[in-house]
Amino acid sequence: MSDGEAGGQAPRGGDLVRRHRLSTRIWHWINALTIFVMLMSGLMIFNAHPRLYWGQYGANHDRAWLQIGSIGDRGIVQIGDTRFDSTGLLGLWKDRDGVVRRKAFPWWATIPSSYSLADARLWHFFFAWVLAIGAVAYAAIGLVNRHIQRDLLPRRGELHPRHIWHDVKAHARLRFPTGAAALRYNILQKLAYLAVIFGLIPLVILTGLTMSPGVNAAWPWLLDLFGGRQSARSIHFLCAAGFALFILVHLLMVLLAGPFNEVRSMVTGRYRLPKERAE
Repeated sequence: MSDGEAGGQAPRGGDLVRRHRLSTRIWHWINALTIFVMLMSGLMIFNAHPRLYWGQYGANHDRAWLQIGSIGDRGIVQIGDTRFDSTGLLGLWKDRDGVVRRKAFPWWATIPSSYSLADARLWHFFFAWVLAIGAVAYAAIGLVNRHIQRDLLPRRGELHPRHIWHDVKAHARLRFPTGAAALRYNILQKLAYLAVIFGLIPLVILTGLTMSPGVNAAWPWLLDLFGGRQSARSIHFLCAAGFALFILVHLLMVLLAGPFNEVRSMVTGRYRLPKERAE
């Protein structure tokens, strides 16, 4: 994250310092666009069959662990045997012209906004390549310039439960780091970013490949690894939910920490260090 401050003096609160490398900023914004397009086009693909299963196979008459649909004039989300009313949001909603539609996800959450499985697959598969190539390039550059080793890998002592609990309490109280300490990722940020980079991204790519009949023929071990194509589809969906949760928390933290300063650092690389609190 931090490239430090040239000049030999330790940066202090109020200083404008260099925070993010160019490669980090480029990957961040490409990923922001890519993830949003993939999430929204993925929801349109899900609309074609809004049911999830475990195992090798799944069809309308098989037991689904998740389904989104409608019964009469109600939209419903069913997880296992538990059913929730989602009328107006999921399963049954009105489009821009006020016409009632019976699809899992509404028009404003999908790409394209009008039902088209073919177009959604084109968007999804194109940006899947962008995600995969970008992830490999980021990991390679991050290892070469030691961004991953220096800024993301937890240091000795940071994984101690007492240290993690201290950061959890500080976040809950909105007591964010100040001064030079704001240049370093805290342990919660490190764990979240490592989970996304080395967990969610590889998993979403591999489960996506597992749903392809062509890849199944070339790499049948993927079906064994994930327990079947339907299991891979379910894990793929849960990974997407993980991305959505990460983005929600990330945006909330940006708003709470100061959106202008945070966004500027990700655009220009420059970051104004928060001033130290008077004790």
